[in-house]
Amino acid sequence: MRFRPPLPALLLSAFALSLFLAPGCARRETVADAGVRAQILHVGNGAEPQNLDPQTITAFTDQCIALALFEGLCALDEKSSSAVPAAAERWEVSPDGLTYTFHLRPNLQWSDGEPLTAADFVQSWRRILSPALGAEYAYLLFPVKNAAAFNAGQLTDASALGFAAPDARTVVITLERPTPYLPALTAQPPWFPINPRVVARFGALDQRGTAWTRPGNLVGNGPFVLTEWTPNARLVTAKNPRYWDAANVRLNGIVFYPTENMDVDERNFRAGQEHLSYELPLAKVDTYRRDDPAKLRLDPFLETFFLRFNGTRPPLDRPQVRAALARAIDRDSIARNVLRGTRLPAHHYTPPDCAGYTARARVPDDFAAARQLLAAAGYPGGKGFPTLEVQLRNDEIHAKVLEAIQQMWKRELGITVTLAPVEQKIWVQNQQTLNYAVSTARWVGDFVDPVTFLDMFVGGGSNNWTGWANPAYDRLIAAAAVTPDPHARYEIFQQAEALLLADGPVAPVFFGVRSYLIDPRVHGWEPALLGFHQYKKVWLAP
Repeated sequence: MRFRPPLPALLLSAFALSLFLAPGCARRETVADAGVRAQILHVGNGAEPQNLDPQTITAFTDQCIALALFEGLCALDEKSSSAVPAAAERWEVSPDGLTYTFHLRPNLQWSDGEPLTAADFVQSWRRILSPALGAEYAYLLFPVKNAAAFNAGQLTDASALGFAAPDARTVVITLERPTPYLPALTAQPPWFPINPRVVARFGALDQRGTAWTRPGNLVGNGPFVLTEWTPNARLVTAKNPRYWDAANVRLNGIVFYPTENMDVDERNFRAGQEHLSYELPLAKVDTYRRDDPAKLRLDPFLETFFLRFNGTRPPLDRPQVRAALARAIDRDSIARNVLRGTRLPAHHYTPPDCAGYTARARVPDDFAAARQLLAAAGYPGGKGFPTLEVQLRNDEIHAKVLEAIQQMWKRELGITVTLAPVEQKIWVQNQQTLNYAVSTARWVGDFVDPVTFLDMFVGGGSNNWTGWANPAYDRLIAAAAVTPDPHARYEIFQQAEALLLADGPVAPVFFGVRSYLIDPRVHGWEPALLGFHQYKKVWLAP
């Protein structure tokens, strides 16, 4: 018979043993663990937001936040990239394709409890088209009747725009030309409604940068509401109980972290501070592939990484110089060696098989031709060529890719460039104001169609940011807009892209992929070609 000590002795022994084992056995709850328990999703979002006004944001990282706070008539299905009902429960199209009638869901509300009506949508769209607002994405509304003329100041009567609200739940949109992808356009942040009465409390409707987007002020119609914004630290949202589909929103909140340094982002994920990282450091891809593949995601992404050349600055105002720089890039080597095989080399601008369109024109990797072009421009062997500064976003991919290109241009062309990494806000602002010589750039498609990549380079376009303009190119993009036959339309795009690559205001480098880390406890996070996720479909579970 074994000796059984008195009960107090048992308790003391158990207590002593617990003290001895506690440091090694007790697992401290991480932020991610607590998030699973509380249904709070923690997301690395890559950059500090410029602002949260859906009609004036331009960065993809800002749009990711806007998707939580606002909602358009339609949303984008992750798997198909097609439009699905959102604030509108259904819509009809007239036989001629020029009139869309959207029917809003009953009892839509803003997050402050005020009714959301069709008139709010109409007033929001008039706002983004206002010339005074200067919205870079206003052109996404240009298929609408008189929208381009109104935005250019050629028309001042807002009632002449092709928007109507015959009753509180009906929105009628009249177009200049048939636009089959209009429902997908309404899923984009520029088409999101803003509460005009709330915006007016903090300044004029067409005034940018007012305090209406701050915590406590921002009123949206999305599945979440803004509760905290600590600059360069975190942005916190909570479930919106007045959202029309709140009963099916399983998350109680989302915390976005504006971490631009991918190494820090990866460490935060590994330490249990995040459920999703924004991007994965290149050096860690092979490690996760080998040791932890369940946490690695390499999702298809409709994106092109390219260089912008400021065509207003000598010597970049000369097509021969731009062409020489574009050809003196070994894209295959960059994709294979620098990007660890995660991306494809880009010898044209529009991503391949974009709704069935793949450009025939190519920018070759041709060092000999590049040297000849530079010599023809008056800089044989790089003699007399000024030192150029290349602006780049302050992250690993931009830095490593540009370091490789810097070496290629030095070795093959004999020219020197310096690299100037800046945070995302400055990177975007400098491109918008042409305050750069050469800049890295990334463009994610707004919807799956080549026009979303090609129409941004029309002369004076608000997202052109190169100083380049070519009337022949503009005529081609305009012709494509009124060509109903899909094959003929794509042939026009082929001509436009060939002209774009020949004139060379941009040099494509690689096509994108979403490379990031995900906690296996995150459910409902589908791969999305456009990078837009419906947060209401996401939940956390062991």
